[in-house]
Amino acid sequence: MSNINKMFFAGSGGQGILLMGQMVSSAAILEEKATTFFPSYGPEMRGGTANCTVIVSDKEISSPLVHESDVVVAMNLPSMLKFEPTLKPGGIMFRNKSIIHQEPKRSDITVYDIDANEIAAELGNLRVANMVVLGALARKADVVTAENLEKVIRNTFIAKGEQLVEINLKAFNVWQG
Repeated sequence: MSNINKMFFAGSGGQGILLMGQMVSSAAILEEKATTFFPSYGPEMRGGTANCTVIVSDKEISSPLVHESDVVVAMNLPSMLKFEPTLKPGGIMFRNKSIIHQEPKRSDITVYDIDANEIAAELGNLRVANMVVLGALARKADVVTAENLEKVIRNTFIAKGEQLVEINLKAFNVWQG
């Protein structure tokens, strides 16, 4: 049986939504899996909604479009409301509980509540909230390995300095669920 994971990453512009999707897709490439990354760009880049779909599979992917998802990462309330209905029964939602105070409606999904903004603030950099959630995804969803995501994080931030690499890796590894 083939293993395929269809995911939505969604939140406000400026939360690093597209970066999370790119990183998962890059880690899939390191694992020699088939992957697609399909960003949704809009005029609302910073502050409005941003989302992307990522598919990771051990076989060829016929279409980058996702109608039913296995995983939803919701970094704000509008994203949770929009993408919760796309989850297959038994799917997984990663919810940024720092700013989503409403409970999901579904009882047939697994929800991981992550206080991403609070954790990022404790680490001293609010911009790493996305890495906190990415770390949760690495530990709770069988998509790509945490080791390969760490490689991608290092490769992504190394040009901007070792300090940025270290704070992002720290954020990635802080939530153990």
